[in-house]
Amino acid sequence: MCDAHPELLRAARNVGEPAPHHCPICGDGRVRFVSYVYGDTLKQANGRCITHAGELDKLDASCDEFACYVVEVCLDCRWNHLDRRYLLGRRDAG
Repeated sequence: MCDAHPELLRAARNVGEPAPHHCPICGDGRVRFVSYVYGDTLKQANGRCITHAGELDKLDASCDEFACYVVEVCLDCRWNHLDRRYLLGRRDAG
């Protein structure tokens, strides 16, 4: 349950966004959201961690379709959980 990969912890520490809640396992407040993108049309960006919202906007405007996965990570006890997944891209523009 508390087995976050060292790279996931590094991303959470350095580019993760603070979550508005405490960790459900250890009760500490150091929970972060980390976003990753996956999609065939992303080429080199496939599997990349998103470091700021502008990156998502740029990919959204230039790619047909890709998925964004948001993972919750506790920096203290290493708990991690897939919070949500959603589709972006020109194909999903509304």
